[in-house]
Amino acid sequence: MRNRSLLVLTAIAATGTLTLTACGSRASNSGSGGSSSGSTTVTIGVDAPLTGSLSALGIGIQNSVDLAIKTANKNNEVPGVTFKIEALDDKAAPQQGSLNATQLVGDSSVIGVVGPLNSGVALTMQKTFNNANLVEVSPANTNPALTQGPNWQTGTKARPFASYFRTATTDAIQGPFAAQFAFSTLGKKKVFLVDNKDAYGVGLVGTFKDEFTKLGGTVAGQDHVTSGASDFSSTVNAIKSSGADFVYFGGEYPDAAPLTKQLKAGGANIPVIGGDGNYDPTYIKLAGTAANGDFATSVGAPVESLPSAQTFVTNYKAGGYSQAYGAYGGYSYDSAWAIIEAVKAVVSANNGKLPSNPRQAVEKAMSNVNFSGVTGTVSFDQYGDATNKQLTVYGVKNGVWTTIKTGTFSG
Repeated sequence: MRNRSLLVLTAIAATGTLTLTACGSRASNSGSGGSSSGSTTVTIGVDAPLTGSLSALGIGIQNSVDLAIKTANKNNEVPGVTFKIEALDDKAAPQQGSLNATQLVGDSSVIGVVGPLNSGVALTMQKTFNNANLVEVSPANTNPALTQGPNWQTGTKARPFASYFRTATTDAIQGPFAAQFAFSTLGKKKVFLVDNKDAYGVGLVGTFKDEFTKLGGTVAGQDHVTSGASDFSSTVNAIKSSGADFVYFGGEYPDAAPLTKQLKAGGANIPVIGGDGNYDPTYIKLAGTAANGDFATSVGAPVESLPSAQTFVTNYKAGGYSQAYGAYGGYSYDSAWAIIEAVKAVVSANNGKLPSNPRQAVEKAMSNVNFSGVTGTVSFDQYGDATNKQLTVYGVKNGVWTTIKTGTFSG
């Protein structure tokens, strides 16, 4: 997914830093398959909602991992090793995610997992993966507690699970970034807060609220909705009577879209601002013209604008995938590629072959992975968090998401 070569290995050691360039692919048709002649086959698992209301995002994750695997096999990135994919549907349900984690751990060929989409699902999977030293790299989880522990907001950060990593930045940055945009750029001073009661939504609203009030903004009211509900009239009435000049929503587009639609239909022509859970074409499809004037933040810069992602975009289209790669496509490719690079480091340090039980070695190698990926430089800090802290604000204009600004939070 880059204009540069797929992989330039500049340094590799058993405990040293890996500095690599993982472009989208050198091959002109990497999305079409192909495999190396390796004698060892290992599996990269995928956990995401592949059915249900969030399937557009989940299938984009699956397809992007599939493209990374096909690219690695075609280019024989890890001599002697062939990668395959095993994708499981978590239905955006924590209980199903827990079952999937157990299934993936039980398959001895699984050497790493990409996913999940939802932070609430991740909370049920982490311990199972960690107990088995099975590395997990999420392209989409943004709840800070997943990497920094439950007391991160008080400054007491402690990494709960050594096996968990993510290529997306966190809500510790996303919420305040949105607050600064709303207060300083849009000039909004009075917010009504709504969340969907899930870990992602509650956490995102919390970090937004802290920064918005710090800037001088006022919270006019706060409410919670139930995911999957269709009638938001009580919340709409509360928003209208509060006098808020905008709504900040923590959750995903299946709930945010009907909320904004019912809000505008009720006569409250104020914008709804949300996080990366809203940033998908399905939000506009569900909300219709009511989406115009709404905003969402999402992780990273727009993939289409990155020179590093052009090969990925081209190869994804050539791959014939029926669903778009979506908001997390580039991050999913990079998550899979990080696992591939960790495997490569382990093989290099073990005389050109995988050890008999490679999971612990791959987990250790992940901490030192560092390469130029689709989304920019991919590496991890001491908590397993992405070192890339970029975010983008998107706005709906004439029925299309458009880029408003890209930057990072400066607290």
